[in-house]
Amino acid sequence: MACVNARTGQRSAWTVWVPLLVVAALVVGLWWWTGHRSTESLPRPTSIVATPDSGAATPDSGLATIEESRLPSQAKDTLALIRAGGPYPYRQDDGVFGNREGLLPRQPSGYYREYTVVTPGSDDRGPRRIISGADGDRYWTADHYASFRQIKEGR
Repeated sequence: MACVNARTGQRSAWTVWVPLLVVAALVVGLWWWTGHRSTESLPRPTSIVATPDSGAATPDSGLATIEESRLPSQAKDTLALIRAGGPYPYRQDDGVFGNREGLLPRQPSGYYREYTVVTPGSDDRGPRRIISGADGDRYWTADHYASFRQIKEGR
């Protein structure tokens, strides 16, 4: 049902421009949405195998380290889930970690993944995380990314 000028027989500008603007808005929205989700579509590491001495085989970050045996029990549980490939208790787990703080070694986008470590008494995800690199390097933060220690696994 087009708006046609009865005197001239021409369509009004409204019937031409509004559909074009709607299509343009949809194209821009789709472009923005896919561009901001592009790192999430990278392949996820599915078979990082940790052996008792795997901490020695991971890249050295130059950060302070912590032995796996010294981590809280909840962090050890999270490491076990990571090694098993899930399932993870939070939907954000196994999501891309952007390293926006720049505290971890610089790597390409999508290299790091983050995992929640349950914090007893917290009514949300809490501040504790394990960050896992694609090469098997893993990092512990108890203060929501303010500091990191590289995990020496199997020790």
